[in-house]
Amino acid sequence: MGIAVFWLVATAIIFFVACVGLFLLQIFLSRKERRWLGLILPTISLLISMIPVFGYAAFTETSSSSVQSVDGVFIYEAHAPSAAQPIESAPALIVVVLTVFILYNIPTVVFLSIYFACRGKRNRIKAVEKMSVQDL
Repeated sequence: MGIAVFWLVATAIIFFVACVGLFLLQIFLSRKERRWLGLILPTISLLISMIPVFGYAAFTETSSSSVQSVDGVFIYEAHAPSAAQPIESAPALIVVVLTVFILYNIPTVVFLSIYFACRGKRNRIKAVEKMSVQDL
């Protein structure tokens, strides 16, 4: 019991330090003169968030059936589900994929918020410097 708690606490501390480090790195990159540097982490986060979205969509089958007419006789054919994933309806699959996309993009939104906050402050400072130069 004691070793499990130790590893849980150690993992939580490492995760917390990594998150703080990424946020500080985002602030550092956003304050740089080149604006594209601040968009590196949000882009990486967006690309990483696409992996579970495409994975879930690719490995989940939607329910499907077909009706065929052979010499005036209609034949209804339903496709059996695979053992890997249950069959879901298309609207349910869309809702799940959108939910996964939104949840996995929370870090992207946080990184972009940091970026726009730092860039806004930088733009205000530049405007004040420009006005002071014009006053001279």
